[in-house]
Amino acid sequence: SNADYQGTTMTTDQAILFTLLFFVFALLIWGRLRYDLVAFMALTAALILGVVPKDQAFSGFGHPATIIIALVLIVSKGLSNSGVIELVAKQVSRFSQSLQTHIAAMAGIAAGLSAVMNNVAALALLMPVDIQAAIKAKRSPALTLMPLSFATILGGLITLIGTPPNIIIAEFRQQALGQGFSMFDFAPVGLACAVVGVLFVAIIGWRRLPAECREQNCTQNLFDVSEYVAELHVPDDSPAVGQRVRDLDAVAEDNDVAIVVLIRRGKRMPGQARLVEISAGDILVVEAIPEAMDKIVGVLKLDYSAKGFDTGPLSSDDMSLLEVVVPGGARIEGRSASSLRIQYRYGVTLLGVSREGRQFRERVRHLEIRAGDVLLLFGPGDVLGEISSWLGALPLAGAENLSVTKRHKAWLAAGLFAAAILLASAGVLYLPVALAIVVAAYVLLNILPARQVYDSIEWPVIVLLGSMIPLGVALEASGGTALIADGITGLAEGYSPVVVLTLLMVVTMTLSDVMNNTATAVIAAPIALDIAHRLQVNPDPFLMAVAVAASCAFLTPIGHKNNTLVMGPGGYRFGDYWRMGLPLEVLIIVVSIPMIVWVWPL
Repeated sequence: SNADYQGTTMTTDQAILFTLLFFVFALLIWGRLRYDLVAFMALTAALILGVVPKDQAFSGFGHPATIIIALVLIVSKGLSNSGVIELVAKQVSRFSQSLQTHIAAMAGIAAGLSAVMNNVAALALLMPVDIQAAIKAKRSPALTLMPLSFATILGGLITLIGTPPNIIIAEFRQQALGQGFSMFDFAPVGLACAVVGVLFVAIIGWRRLPAECREQNCTQNLFDVSEYVAELHVPDDSPAVGQRVRDLDAVAEDNDVAIVVLIRRGKRMPGQARLVEISAGDILVVEAIPEAMDKIVGVLKLDYSAKGFDTGPLSSDDMSLLEVVVPGGARIEGRSASSLRIQYRYGVTLLGVSREGRQFRERVRHLEIRAGDVLLLFGPGDVLGEISSWLGALPLAGAENLSVTKRHKAWLAAGLFAAAILLASAGVLYLPVALAIVVAAYVLLNILPARQVYDSIEWPVIVLLGSMIPLGVALEASGGTALIADGITGLAEGYSPVVVLTLLMVVTMTLSDVMNNTATAVIAAPIALDIAHRLQVNPDPFLMAVAVAASCAFLTPIGHKNNTLVMGPGGYRFGDYWRMGLPLEVLIIVVSIPMIVWVWPL
């Protein structure tokens, strides 16, 4: 409490906390260290320096917001396992003849799904459908993936469980004012933002993408999604043996394959080794899309796996290819395939990597994988789905590669979830309890295998939250949030509270574009409350403004996980996001401020 922070210690504590938060922001923007580690190190430092009392050290991990977010992630996994979403999405992709109706239909479904499940999960389910539709229509997926990502973020604004910032704000209000926001308190403002936002991305937004994304039939960009560098082994009976590399030009050209380099006994032959005669045991490094790669393997009788590398060549019965995209925080992020030994452990080979359409000169298996990369995995069909989830990656192909979808349980899964939401909304059950019951039922009914329960929780987000909550509480207790609130109200002095509200939204949105939205909400919530107390107005509009602004990160690929996810498959660059994102953020402020003030009068 503020009483404990009298006299000079108050300023020292504030200085320490502001310094720690400065380092947190700087490291999150720098992006080399993962956000959960940054937050945890800051919490540890705060404990050592005595600004967070030791009995509060791990209070964030038991905080209701942390528990709810973990449970929502597990329930989302159960919903996707049961195939509910896939059925809906398949129906929609039929109706979308023109690009605009396709974007509108997909964005509408995406927003609707994100309202009731985690928005990263909603995007993961819809992205394969969208890419398949793009390939069918012979247009670049870049045109539709960013609108899809933005729509999933907008849909999260509609309900309490749609997005982590809403959960954090509701629980903060519960602790500060004795009563939280309920499931649909966010709906009036969230729905208005989502509807206007979805209309914007469908009608105007996609046209603002750079010209190279917009060329109607740009198959070149489709290649960017799936153009890989792969290593193919030359066995004894291959017709390539005894030929020079340049003798294969015609075959390669016929099959849309480029031979990049020749490797012999682990050593790269100089240049493209055009005049070198190919021997059995050599490795040809080729660049191609998966279908073409398959063809050249057949024509030249090559093997997908390098001999003497972990295991022998993989046999071709029941082998299949799977394209996956790597989200931030995945197990394989920052590591290479060889360091995880996936071929040795599971007989799965990493055949190729595509990063914003760039090709690689390094050996594919030793390449350090980044968030947003698209990987091509080759292995036994029955284990590919399992491996992709073990790696933390999301399949880009349709669900036909993954036999785990339990479509006959779709209605059961949806019914249980709907019942829990209704009971929680009516106040019969406390929300975390209602969600916990759904999780237990999903496991008992085998909608969600027990081993997937912990896998579906994004532990980095949980650690981030658990670490940031005590820091936020300490900042408030030391009077630090009051200082920030002072600054914001000082800037808008003499203006109406609506101006202060707008300023708070702009500041929160800007923060959220460069750092995690969960961390933004934790820091901004107490500031919002403080400002309302100073202006002697209702705190609800200020808390609502933070909830909307913390979620709406559209300017960068790092502001929201979903923006990172579409970066690789869409072949987007860092600077492409603000073209559609900036007008959208301005639009959200223009729409939400009048709605907030109307629904939650000052």
